[in-house]
Amino acid sequence: MGVIRKTKSVKTLLNVFEQNNDAISVVELVKKLHQEMNKTTVYRILERLEEDGILHSFMDKDGIKWYAQCSDCSVGHHSDSHPHFQCRECGKVECLTFDVTIPKIPNHKVDSAEFLFVGQCEKCSA
Repeated sequence: MGVIRKTKSVKTLLNVFEQNNDAISVVELVKKLHQEMNKTTVYRILERLEEDGILHSFMDKDGIKWYAQCSDCSVGHHSDSHPHFQCRECGKVECLTFDVTIPKIPNHKVDSAEFLFVGQCEKCSA
């Protein structure tokens, strides 16, 4: 079940993503939106937005879930098979703009894959 109505809470959460081009951790979202909605509401909306192909999620090096806006995804089908980068110095996480080819594995069907590169971002390595 996806987001059927654009409620005030949905609009508020989507506005955070529209103002930020980088990925946002669920921890940061809950903290940022704590005055507008509770943690359960944040999680529920994120889940529905992901089901609708509006957001995609991935895990960082510490097992924390991050979300970013999708491009060319639809309900139930994510075509965002791109890698992500996490800076070990400042913690910034970003979607990388190149595609990764997922290899075919004999006798297996791959539904999804996550690619996370960890290192220093351009600002921290300067």
